[in-house]
Amino acid sequence: MTSDLRMSEDMLGQEWLVSNGLGGYASSTVGCLNTRKYHGLLVAALSPPVRRMVLLSRVEEKVRVDGWSASLDCAEYPGIITPQGQQLLAAFSTEPFTRWAYQNEGWTLEKSLRLSPYRNTVLLTYTLLGAKQPVNLQVRPLFALRGIHELMLQWNARLDPDPAATQHHRIPPTMRTPEVFFAHDGNFAHEGYWYLNTIYRCEQERGYSGLEDLWSPGVINWTLRPGQTVSFACSTDPIDLAELHEDIDRELATGSAVGIITGRPDNEVDALVRASRLFVVHTPGAVASEAGVTVTTDYPWAPPSVRNALISFPGLFLATGRFDDARSYLRSLVPMLQDGLLPTFIPENGSAALYQGADVSLWFVHAIHQYLHYTADQPQAVEPWLDVIMPIISAYRHGTKLGIALDGDGLVRSHVPGMSTTWMDAQVGDWIITPRHGRTVEVNALWYNALRVGAELARSAGRDALADAWLSTAKSVQQAFNARFWNAAEHCCFDVIEDHGQDPSIRPNQLLAISLPYPVLADEHHADVLKRVTTDLLTPVGLRTLAQRDPCYQGRYLGNAISRDRACHQGSVYPWLLGPYITAYLRVHGRDEPSRAACQSLLSRSLARLTGNGSRLLPELYDGDAPYRAGGAIACSRSVAEILRVYIEEILDRRPRIQASVAPVERYVPGTPSNVQTG
Repeated sequence: MTSDLRMSEDMLGQEWLVSNGLGGYASSTVGCLNTRKYHGLLVAALSPPVRRMVLLSRVEEKVRVDGWSASLDCAEYPGIITPQGQQLLAAFSTEPFTRWAYQNEGWTLEKSLRLSPYRNTVLLTYTLLGAKQPVNLQVRPLFALRGIHELMLQWNARLDPDPAATQHHRIPPTMRTPEVFFAHDGNFAHEGYWYLNTIYRCEQERGYSGLEDLWSPGVINWTLRPGQTVSFACSTDPIDLAELHEDIDRELATGSAVGIITGRPDNEVDALVRASRLFVVHTPGAVASEAGVTVTTDYPWAPPSVRNALISFPGLFLATGRFDDARSYLRSLVPMLQDGLLPTFIPENGSAALYQGADVSLWFVHAIHQYLHYTADQPQAVEPWLDVIMPIISAYRHGTKLGIALDGDGLVRSHVPGMSTTWMDAQVGDWIITPRHGRTVEVNALWYNALRVGAELARSAGRDALADAWLSTAKSVQQAFNARFWNAAEHCCFDVIEDHGQDPSIRPNQLLAISLPYPVLADEHHADVLKRVTTDLLTPVGLRTLAQRDPCYQGRYLGNAISRDRACHQGSVYPWLLGPYITAYLRVHGRDEPSRAACQSLLSRSLARLTGNGSRLLPELYDGDAPYRAGGAIACSRSVAEILRVYIEEILDRRPRIQASVAPVERYVPGTPSNVQTG
């Protein structure tokens, strides 16, 4: 590696991301070097929250003072990083919006980036904070104009901008590119040409193509005096700069997260709430009443995952008090139910949703249950949700797609050749890394919980016969689970019960058997499970997906797609699993101050990442081995939402008000069937 390729790890490894409430975003590294094809200053969601396109990739920026010039931007080309504007970077912050301060002899310039709420529009502003004399600023926009998974290569179609006005320009659409607008308050010089061979090093490290050509229509010039601010904007819609400033300033004034939960400033809570806002998407309708809510679960590349959204649901919507959005999101899923199943993913290209998860509908039942507890709806409001739950439970009882069926004991099994139907779904071609075919521990924990939730709501709605029937099934499931899933040799649960035996892998999935509102595992085993998980899986940043002593353990999430997928659920650490872990911990150890303090210490690394001076994002996963390098999606809804949920509910002890009709969680003791409550 030549000296030109050396940049600090902070500049390369620390990424920032802001979203616009539609699924679109802006993202790059702190030093503004795009290391991924998913980086860009305007990544627009053309059919919110999907069909995302990298429109404005980056900008070149030059400051000229008294005949001397300095670049503020960064780009990598074969064998060299040039220019290296990060050398002038004096400060970076993401609060109250993304800002950089650049400084050289005799001048200091602040750059800010803001996205217009619920519009595919980015605004860049430059303020000369101090200078001995006026300075000249040049900004050259560089466009990619392609889907997020693609790369642009030079081509000959006309891309020249049409001036809509002196300072407002339109890039016409083509067969491959959408209509794009950019506006400014400077002087534009038309100099259209291609920048060839931009390198995205992270893509190459991940085993993908990482070479792109970018197109520039020209350069914008300003002469700035101290205290003066100038602007550049890019959008999928025509731009009124004055109106755009007003909209963004209004959002900044009303969008503060300070004290939204506790009523007073709390750095940890406020940082968690701010981070949670990245993921909630408001989808536009033909009329306002048709507008809906959905969740973008993993930035920047993953399509929206319904499973991950439902895992995130209590933290994103309920702990933050967004009850109207919560109800809207739950209602949006009801039309998607097919044979009792919900889709796992909403494809990026807008094609039909994919139904590949045996657990998704059961997470949906859990989300409904939590919503009703938080909102304390009256019994008459329970009936519509009960009508949603009934076909789900019926489908699982009688068998449905994905090979989902009950065995003779009432346990759920699923098996589809060539497909993983659980959240541990990494796959390379026809090779399923963790197939987990059969009766998985977390699906059956969710199944039992769904039966108990259904019975609770049926009882609340006065439908006693239905409640009794579901409780009877729940009783069989609970007895079979404790008889078949308990691994006495390891003092924990088997991960999968297969037709020909058991899978004794030590995994965190068993936490759901003790952390859900209705825990299926006998109370006498809770402490043993927690001890085993703590010993083998707990790290300072989350829980490993497999014990280090397992011969299949992979401690590093790196390399090409095959290497990463092999490690994805064979040792990688997931922060979201701290949620069920902490809930289980407090059930075992009690909710006194020392126990809650111990749990808060488990969140310290994650909270420090959110409240520090960096990008304030929580990633999808970390390496299983120290020092726990971040990997996967750079911003993950599950990571934020589950830590937010347990911080509010468990650490601060702000749990929802429970309706009088809700039965207490029973403690199951083997051999005493009467312990399963029926009223």
